[in-house]
Amino acid sequence: MARYTGPVCRLCRREGMKLYLKGTRCDTPKCAVSKTRKNYPPGQHGQRRTRRQSEYGLQLREKQRVRRYYGILETQFHRLYDEAVRRGGVTGENLLQLLESRLDNVVYRMGFADSRAQARQLVRHGHFSVNGRKTDIPSFIVKAGDVVSVKAEKRSKPYFEDFNVQLETKRPPDWVSVNVNDLSGKVLSLPTRDQMELPPFNEALIVEYYSR
Repeated sequence: MARYTGPVCRLCRREGMKLYLKGTRCDTPKCAVSKTRKNYPPGQHGQRRTRRQSEYGLQLREKQRVRRYYGILETQFHRLYDEAVRRGGVTGENLLQLLESRLDNVVYRMGFADSRAQARQLVRHGHFSVNGRKTDIPSFIVKAGDVVSVKAEKRSKPYFEDFNVQLETKRPPDWVSVNVNDLSGKVLSLPTRDQMELPPFNEALIVEYYSR
């Protein structure tokens, strides 16, 4: 499957906000959108005077921000939107809940990776199991009560050496719990909108974009 492989800092600069695509680097002065760096859009026209965006432009940018934040392509994103519509209720919140429930995002939220891209790679390489069964599909949707754990045979890998010490320094969101000694975590409940630690996204604009 095709995937963006260019410099991810360009994506943050294009969207004008931190998308936390490089993990802890995004909280340092080296971040491409920090005040001490070039915080204007990339490209030769990046510094030109900002034009007033149309309603369609605002909707498109919001959709792109969320899509790039979670690191998925348009086809997958649209498929999740269709599922959010089918679930009934508030479509925008359903969409964000589905995105947060992806296995790669859950692995990231539990603290097993510094970024979603790293979490996606770990999942694809078969390092994790869900409820005791190997699951190497990053887009797998976890449910409340599911247990995500590092496979026993993978815990001897250099990446996971003394990893419990690293986990103790991280604070997972309220909707998951982490067992640092067992290198596992449990999804206590599906996240509500208030529990989602997200940049200032406006999911209503995404619904308007796809409802045109």
